[in-house]
Amino acid sequence: MMTRLLAARENADAVLAMALLACVAALAVLVPLLWPPDPLRGVLAATFRPPMAVVEGGLHPLGTDQLGRDLLARLGLGTAISLGIVVLASLISVVLGTSLGMIAGYFGGWVDAVVMRAVDIQLAIPFILLILLVVAVVGPSISNLVLVLGVTGWAIFARVARARTLEIRELEYVEACRAIGVSDAGIIFRHVLPNIFGPQTVLLTLDLPRLVILEASVGFLGLGVQPPTPTLGNLIGEGRAFILLANWLVLYPGLTIGALVVGCNLFGDWLVRRADAKAA
Repeated sequence: MMTRLLAARENADAVLAMALLACVAALAVLVPLLWPPDPLRGVLAATFRPPMAVVEGGLHPLGTDQLGRDLLARLGLGTAISLGIVVLASLISVVLGTSLGMIAGYFGGWVDAVVMRAVDIQLAIPFILLILLVVAVVGPSISNLVLVLGVTGWAIFARVARARTLEIRELEYVEACRAIGVSDAGIIFRHVLPNIFGPQTVLLTLDLPRLVILEASVGFLGLGVQPPTPTLGNLIGEGRAFILLANWLVLYPGLTIGALVVGCNLFGDWLVRRADAKAA
């Protein structure tokens, strides 16, 4: 009975996670393609209109902002931009961290020492302070933000990849590959990488909420993508000054961030439980 309840809970978590992520993905993809209002063009006669307001024959399901711009259009475009930044940054983190972790774990020696000391230094510096410092120096832009977020997140992937590589390199079939003359690169790409792909994928799903919060935090502080281009963070940053007058300017971007973070966490937890069940 207990096993069935646990399985039902796991399935419910997976369904809820997929539903939340599907809603966010639909918002990011469908709204910019299908919703007609221009997210960058405002109508001063239509400022601070509440949700479901009709202005000049046009419906605004989520209301309008301080410049009369349709919030649904801005939220859709902002979600798409934020997701693009997070996905690209996560790819940089996982590729860089996995590569360095495999190299450190496989070759050991001074290579391992150098990579691990770099990991220690990276983890000792608060992510948000490092991001704010770099963005303030090089300037706010989408490319700079993607690069900074990606570079600041590689350390955890490197640690996990190194630990798994240390185990794999001592296995008998790896020793057999060395004995028959398979190159180090061949062993790493054919035998090590496939065996750490699963754990790295699970780790990626658990790391995505961190990147979402970091991207939103930088945008909220005004050091991310600059207005009038919207992101989830700067939508909240722009709306906080009018929260008592038009709380929907903060409510809907906040709900979107919450749905994305909760969905990623639930999905990551579900993957972890599945991996633990297979290992058992």
